[in-house]
Amino acid sequence: MDATGPTILEIGLVLLAAAAAGWLARRIGLPAVVGYLAVGLAVSPFTPGYVADREQIQLLADVGVVLLLFEVGIEVDVARLRREQRGLLVAGPLQLAITAVAAGAVFVAIGTPLVGAALSGLAIALSSSVVVVNIVRSRRRTTDRATEQAMLGWSVAQDLTGVACAAGVLALGGLAARAPAEALAGFMIYGIAVVAVARLLPAVLRRIRGEHDLFLIVSIASGLALAGIGSVAFGLPLALAAFVAGLAIGEDPDAAEARRRLLPFRDVFAVLFFVAIGTLIDPSALGAALPVLGLVLALLVVTKIGPIYALARLLRVPARPGQLAIGLGQVGEFSFVLATTALAAGVIADELFAAILGAVAISVTGSTILVRRIGAAAAAAA
Repeated sequence: MDATGPTILEIGLVLLAAAAAGWLARRIGLPAVVGYLAVGLAVSPFTPGYVADREQIQLLADVGVVLLLFEVGIEVDVARLRREQRGLLVAGPLQLAITAVAAGAVFVAIGTPLVGAALSGLAIALSSSVVVVNIVRSRRRTTDRATEQAMLGWSVAQDLTGVACAAGVLALGGLAARAPAEALAGFMIYGIAVVAVARLLPAVLRRIRGEHDLFLIVSIASGLALAGIGSVAFGLPLALAAFVAGLAIGEDPDAAEARRRLLPFRDVFAVLFFVAIGTLIDPSALGAALPVLGLVLALLVVTKIGPIYALARLLRVPARPGQLAIGLGQVGEFSFVLATTALAAGVIADELFAAILGAVAISVTGSTILVRRIGAAAAAAA
């Protein structure tokens, strides 16, 4: 028997189970992500029964989050946001700053080191790009066009600001495996290198656009290679490097075609990413971390959902403020990356990490369900 046969069988069965769980979750009114998380929990070493090879799943999940954030970066159209939704370029960063500072101050007050508190505050301040996109593109959505555009634009502004802040915290906090000055210089050099590639890659893609196999291979390989270079040569987290690479490449019109062809692969690996998060959830640790989980969820409501609602009304964002705030009121993929980085560096406690994992599952489920109900209620009242 081929030595890799059991691994391939296991990955195939996990994906089939995730597909079934995602289908079932949607049929009972929950987001498919809940099903993926449940499958991860079911095959984790923390629950009875079968235990999957978490290292193999994590490897594919890492590939998934790289492609996920690379594609999200490509999707970001900074020029369009600046032209059509300029107010969100103020609202998004302002909300992120309010949330990160307020939540970070609370974490410092409970004994979290400053760097860990800053990363945890950013984790709460950032929304899930995957969930936001699913909300505005779902067949069951109840959002109007203006709210959808505001939600996407706000999420983009969050990502742009959050990436810059995360890079600064990692460098200045000494978590980039280099001296702060060297790490900041590395970030800048990587940015220059990515911009150079962004000028070359679209020309290459344009020449091979009619050759579908080569176009797809070059698109995927470029995202993986640029993220890998950022991690290996400059010490950036893979997800951060992938987002920056996609952001630079996304400025070219030909990138839209690359993004379209990346979507099926991104979706498959993204499923494994959420399954991998499920395998990390330890119910016993989560039970011990219930007070911290309650605190994290309270911070989501007070320091994130509340400010989004207030800023949307204050700045007269053309959207339903309540639906906008709830739709952005979750933590997701990049928040998980920041929390994982902080845990690996030893700057947050296991209880806080477990609480953030629990908040991913609860907030993703809650925001997806509540945003639909708020929209339905608004439509009925109109």
